[in-house]
Amino acid sequence: MTQSGGAPAGPLAGITVVDLTRVLAGPYCTMILADLGARVIKVEAPDRGDDARHFGPFVGGRSAYFESLNHGKESITLDLKAPDDRGIFNRLLARADVLVENFRAGTMERLGYGWEELHRHFPRLIYAATSGFGHTGPYAKRPAYDLVVQGMGGIMSLTGSPGGPPTRVGTSVGDITAGLFTAIGVNAALLHRQKTDQGMKVDVSMLDAQVAILENAIVRYCATGKVPKPLGSRHPSIAPFDAYATRDGHIVIAAGNDSLFERLCRAIGRADLASNPLFVNNGVRAQHVTALKDELEATLAARDTAAWLDVLESAGVPCGPINTVDRVMRDEQVLARNMVVTLGDGGHGVGNGPLKVAGNPIKLSAFADPTARRPAPELDADRETLLHELATDG
Repeated sequence: MTQSGGAPAGPLAGITVVDLTRVLAGPYCTMILADLGARVIKVEAPDRGDDARHFGPFVGGRSAYFESLNHGKESITLDLKAPDDRGIFNRLLARADVLVENFRAGTMERLGYGWEELHRHFPRLIYAATSGFGHTGPYAKRPAYDLVVQGMGGIMSLTGSPGGPPTRVGTSVGDITAGLFTAIGVNAALLHRQKTDQGMKVDVSMLDAQVAILENAIVRYCATGKVPKPLGSRHPSIAPFDAYATRDGHIVIAAGNDSLFERLCRAIGRADLASNPLFVNNGVRAQHVTALKDELEATLAARDTAAWLDVLESAGVPCGPINTVDRVMRDEQVLARNMVVTLGDGGHGVGNGPLKVAGNPIKLSAFADPTARRPAPELDADRETLLHELATDG
């Protein structure tokens, strides 16, 4: 199929993605593919469409949640149990490069679109499946949501304050990491197809993705036999690496080596700390993090966060404020990197003004990074265009 006229230029220009996903994990993946230039055709259930269309908050009668994940895509409604709509879907697949879905394992097989069937009819098609537990293993048929896999995957056991209640990470990292890994898998499969002319199945589990981002927790357990626990903001093996109280709030300081620690101590007027036997190197600092925090906060309490930021930044010590979302959206570095972009040009009926969403963090030297994105499509908005293309494509 031809590239949609409004699709942004990018390395995936000319790639067509049929998107059966809904809510978060799958749409996050296909949003990345759209931002990289792919044409994404969202196939939705008739009448209701993606469940996320009905999640608040609403702006101008449209779901801001849905907009944030589906901008730049096209929409057609199809009932995959109805013969006529299956015929349209089959024609879409015949012209597509990638199919992405995030149903529970077994759903596509019941619809007659499992991997074996798809590969037999469309050998070059890449089939990417994101699900709670993947398509193999004893949990494959279980349903899952972000909270479930955050709990099962270990990340909740590491999040929060020591002795506090179980704490979910503040964004849906269970969904988002699965979407990211699926997008990576799709791009790898496209490269493989370029070499072999064959499609493949990409099977990504939300639980697997959570295990994959446990970072050094697994190896720490293997090395020490101690089960990692929540540490608040601090790092398990580097100090100082934490949020520290100032006179009017908090500042985060990450002095990741002995040289940076000495620089920090000089900058705040506490050169004595660098020669203190309890803090003389990172190994002993990590053993005495509470005492170190007490010493640092006793000094930091004398001035406001903004003043300390000036001091530490001038000294080359990695540090930063703890920004609320509104401050993130005003941050000069965030804005300079085009990480807050506008949906449409303000005239697309999204409330009383343009809605803003996160930009694309993948900056590519060969392609522009637009400051605006096409809004998410209305349900079934592209039916006539797509049916015309399917009737006229060779």
